[in-house]
Amino acid sequence: MTGTARQPRALVVGLGLAGIATALRLRQVGWEPVVVERAPARRSSGYFIFLFGTGVSSARRLGVLEEIGDRAGPQLASYEINRAGRRTSGRSPGMFPGVTTKPRHLLRGDVEKALFNALPDDVEIRFSTVPTRITQDASTAEVTLHDTAADTYVTERFDLVVGTDGLRSSVRRLAFGDQDFLRPLNYMVGATALDEPVAGFGLHEGLILAEPGRSAWTFPFVNRGPSLMFSYRADDIDAEFKRPAIESIRAAFGPKPAGPVLESLFSRFEQAPDALFDSVHQVKMDNWHRGRVVLVGDAAWCVTLYAGMGASSAIAGGELLGSLLERHPGDVADALRIWESRMRPFIHTEQNSALIMRRSFTPHDRKEQLLRTAMLRIMTKPRLAKAVGKVVRGPDFSNKELDVAAV
Repeated sequence: MTGTARQPRALVVGLGLAGIATALRLRQVGWEPVVVERAPARRSSGYFIFLFGTGVSSARRLGVLEEIGDRAGPQLASYEINRAGRRTSGRSPGMFPGVTTKPRHLLRGDVEKALFNALPDDVEIRFSTVPTRITQDASTAEVTLHDTAADTYVTERFDLVVGTDGLRSSVRRLAFGDQDFLRPLNYMVGATALDEPVAGFGLHEGLILAEPGRSAWTFPFVNRGPSLMFSYRADDIDAEFKRPAIESIRAAFGPKPAGPVLESLFSRFEQAPDALFDSVHQVKMDNWHRGRVVLVGDAAWCVTLYAGMGASSAIAGGELLGSLLERHPGDVADALRIWESRMRPFIHTEQNSALIMRRSFTPHDRKEQLLRTAMLRIMTKPRLAKAVGKVVRGPDFSNKELDVAAV
């Protein structure tokens, strides 16, 4: 009589983009993923994201690209403004040197919903659940899980534990220790989704107010209100959290009078039912896996929103992990080693890209603001760009189209 091979079992911690993409791919290749999420229900909110070629390729193979869609259109435009509201032509949204195909303009919820809807019904999801202890040997990882709603604990064995639980990952702490892997960029961001355009701007029009050390952006869509983002330099990050978010944001843009447009953005952020306010960090680690525990997405690398690649790298990282586990059945260690060797150079480039793109989002000082203004003039005037292109070579962002998850 022939026995049936046991289906390998994986614990995926976190129901964000990286977690859902990883669980979906693991299920497709014959694993049994169990997903645990700290929140009591799936979060459907989210703000503006780009989905670049890297993410598009993985989403297509995962079978979710069509449902993800695209909220961009040829008429999208952005304007540089000052506090008085005077506007000049800005960079076209999604225009990056070296990127031949415009990225998709989306809300984070668009991508999460498409991935979640693609999960088979037999994938187990446990909400209000967090890991509290991880031990492992050569064959399995043993995890104690706390159901915070029922206040009960259970210990189970898994062939693999995947930490996709974000920047402040509990899996990272349990498996890699209390070492501080966060590298602050000394910037803060506040973001929310607006239900209608900013007064004086059309549905398809965005705005950028960029000053030394601070900026305000709205990212337009063709079929809904824009997303709003504030970004500013902060020398004392802890102090920014000691008062309401809107007070910290207003202080960062003071003491000059806000002007009508900026004042409107302050008010709408303050009144928003759901808003993000956080510090900007990258995660720097020598290894993303240890034994039978692996980190994916922000838990492992966090390229930051300035890179625009959080969603794309999360989806690609999850897809590639599942594909390599399929190619190396019974050899988790080898699959993880190859996975990390493939992802690390790609992520290294994107983390460096974030430092360059941050200057475009928020110039650090007067010098960076002048450089940003000069580069903007070049990029928005094709003839001038062609004339100076051989002399002034800007950064090449073609890495954002790399199909890193192709096997």
